[in-house]
Amino acid sequence: MKMNRAALADRAAWEKVGVAVPQFDVQAMADATKKNPIWVHFGAGNIFRGFIAALQQKLLNEGLADRGIIAADTFDYEIITKIYDPFDCLTMNVTLNPDATTSREIIASVAEGLRADAKDAGQMARFAEIFVNPSLQMVSFTITEKGYALRNMAGELMPVVVADMAEGPDAARHAMSIVCAMMLRRFGAGAYPIALVSMDNCSHNGEKLKSAVLEIAHAWKQNGFVGDDFIAYLEDESRVAFPWSMIDKITPRPAKVVEESLLADGIEDMSPIVTSRNTFIAPFVNAERPQYLVVEDRFPNGRPALEKAGVYMTDRDTVNCTERMKVTTCLNPLHTALRTSSGW
Repeated sequence: MKMNRAALADRAAWEKVGVAVPQFDVQAMADATKKNPIWVHFGAGNIFRGFIAALQQKLLNEGLADRGIIAADTFDYEIITKIYDPFDCLTMNVTLNPDATTSREIIASVAEGLRADAKDAGQMARFAEIFVNPSLQMVSFTITEKGYALRNMAGELMPVVVADMAEGPDAARHAMSIVCAMMLRRFGAGAYPIALVSMDNCSHNGEKLKSAVLEIAHAWKQNGFVGDDFIAYLEDESRVAFPWSMIDKITPRPAKVVEESLLADGIEDMSPIVTSRNTFIAPFVNAERPQYLVVEDRFPNGRPALEKAGVYMTDRDTVNCTERMKVTTCLNPLHTALRTSSGW
């Protein structure tokens, strides 16, 4: 068996080898999402595929949503061309259970995979189509803390950022410049509301995202590319929100034993690849079952019913306290202590 949308029709074959399949019309979801998107996610790696995309799958399975997610990668475009495109944006999600068993599910909530490649005019045009659509509710990110950085370790603006600031929105290359350029498109189309949600594992992540986008925007204003009205739009929390979040889930690199178990059951083409950017990634994700996502509930254009998928929707103070507890009190210190005591 090969994992693609056409193969999902043979539900019995997948269920025979212990693979749960989507309980919704995948093609109808993809068509509806492409026409009127609600959610774009930057950072198409394992934590997105094995956790965030699975949240929307739960809502789709239960009839609580009719559209999925558009995934994009800002760094390693081969993730899209070699892992998303050949498998119709499907992921084999393998959960590692506490009793040493595994559970398998095909995640099909991703409607489209895009490359945030400034050199590809077609891809940039597609992003523009998405961002000017009033239906778009949220843009989320798992691009690591480095993805928001505009400066090097010496505090100097990186050359690509200097060039982006000088050359303006039409030449944006850095991830934050591309996001700012797309927000300018949205502003020009009607200044529609939206939430930009960092889901990266860094303190005050929404603040980091907002700061980076605004620094690009202010530079463009200084260089005559945008006006005060665009800056006011980005700074108006009733129209553009930057919610904070706390995420915790371990999604290690693809395990050989998991790959072998899938192949033993006749599931083909599951071997990992190493991209030219040294990303080790597979058509499957293996991850532990425990997971937590706490999100500040500020979404000026609405949002999916994430609380019904297990996300804790709350206020900023609670997110901040949860993040502090994770980093300084409970999860991270306990993990460190366990590694030290066990000789990991």
